[in-house]
Amino acid sequence: MSKNIIVVLLLMLGINPVKSQDLEEITIGTKHSLRSDILNEDREYWISLPESYNDRGSSYKNYPVLILLDGNIHFKAVSGMLNYMSSDSYRNRKIPEMIVVGIQNVDRRRDYTPEKIVTVRANNSGGGEKFLSFLEEELIPELDQKYRTAPYRILFGHSLGGLLATHAYMKEETAFRAFIAVDPSFGTWDAETMDKKLDSLTERPFERFLYIATANWGKRNIRNRDRHVRLYEALNSKCKGKLPAKLEYFEKEDHSSVPIIAFHNGISAIFEGYGISYREVADIAQLKQHFKALSERLSWDFHPPEHLVNQLGYRLLQNENAKDNSRALEFFILNTKNYPNSFNAYDSLGEAYESLGEHQKAIENYRKSLALNPDNEHARIKYKELSKSR
Repeated sequence: MSKNIIVVLLLMLGINPVKSQDLEEITIGTKHSLRSDILNEDREYWISLPESYNDRGSSYKNYPVLILLDGNIHFKAVSGMLNYMSSDSYRNRKIPEMIVVGIQNVDRRRDYTPEKIVTVRANNSGGGEKFLSFLEEELIPELDQKYRTAPYRILFGHSLGGLLATHAYMKEETAFRAFIAVDPSFGTWDAETMDKKLDSLTERPFERFLYIATANWGKRNIRNRDRHVRLYEALNSKCKGKLPAKLEYFEKEDHSSVPIIAFHNGISAIFEGYGISYREVADIAQLKQHFKALSERLSWDFHPPEHLVNQLGYRLLQNENAKDNSRALEFFILNTKNYPNSFNAYDSLGEAYESLGEHQKAIENYRKSLALNPDNEHARIKYKELSKSR
């Protein structure tokens, strides 16, 4: 009997001769498309949501947005790295969780060049302003409508994308608050062009953070590196206070290898101090001052992360002296002020009041927690127990 006939007979009997295996896909994002009236074309973008985005306990959160130019190249690597640096699963938490948006390319030369490039042959360069209008007037409003976004946005660009990111940083008005420009191609920015841009610069860009990475191209591209340095030094001289920016040179990386390591260093530079350890916090006043300084540097209000404040509170609550227990209460109250829609913040505050013997206040906070999340089993049990004992 032939092999094919045996297979047919087995299938008729309901027996699959091929060993089945349940495979579960690992998904890092979703694909979307937007019709752009500004660009007169359909534009595809990819979205990666933070690990906590769909958790019930995080439903009150709004997330900063990271927009990647050349998203088809950088989306997978950057999404994975950002998730590792911010996720609760790894206890890294060096940066806030973010929504990652990767813009797929159509015509890089057209979209990423702010000025027309004069060449012997005709070209379609110089569409950078129109492309930024697409991002700010069409894409960002769509993201804000579909997702729980916070209006703190970061623009990442490499090469020509870095050129556009730097141009956007220097504008009077922009929807972005921070920029990562990786080895930006400043070939069209000669001394005269750069001077004109610097002369028209206002103080507004100095409210934003700029990170510039420069790769080592050897003798072949020293002029481009010199332009990076020239721009950074000019910005530094024009800024009245400390320039919220960083220029970093990667001697062992070239133009192609630098983007991923530069993203890590750039996003770390933007959020330097965000991942402070509970071991470094002496008291609540120091914690508040630390995040006040971070917020002032980034021109945006970043609260101490809820998990960090909870950790500090429970650490003090476990001590047996009354002074530390009272200090613990301050941290839990801070979380309810900063995160008034977090059921966990009220649940923790209720537990703190219960530990201190203030049962009526504990009941009130367990009630608030249940109002935000009726499925909170811990708060439900505690609320019932304490209510009966009164």
